[in-house]
Amino acid sequence: MRFTKDHEWLTDGEIATVGITAFAADALGDVIYVDLPEAGTIVAAGEPAGELESTKSVSEVYAPADGEIVEVNTALTGNPGLINTDPYGEGWLFRLRVTSVPATLDESAYQALVNAAS
Repeated sequence: MRFTKDHEWLTDGEIATVGITAFAADALGDVIYVDLPEAGTIVAAGEPAGELESTKSVSEVYAPADGEIVEVNTALTGNPGLINTDPYGEGWLFRLRVTSVPATLDESAYQALVNAAS
């Protein structure tokens, strides 16, 4: 698993699963609405690729890599709280056919980033 400075995670491989980190989910508070791109949408790393609305605020989700959205987690439509309860599992956001991955952080580098922010 790789991480971005914007608190997204992605798995390795041609088709990467993407989500937000537990740190981001905790900072957002209870997620009540998810707006994600449709399958077939082309995204660029660092560009907005959706929004999460919580009881505290609305936050953009950024694409962690260049590619094409191939699947969106439809379970979030009826249960957006999965992002809070299982951000690395059932709370994933979308799957992306990756064409290019910019520099990302490994788990220890991401943890150092989070610790510095605390």
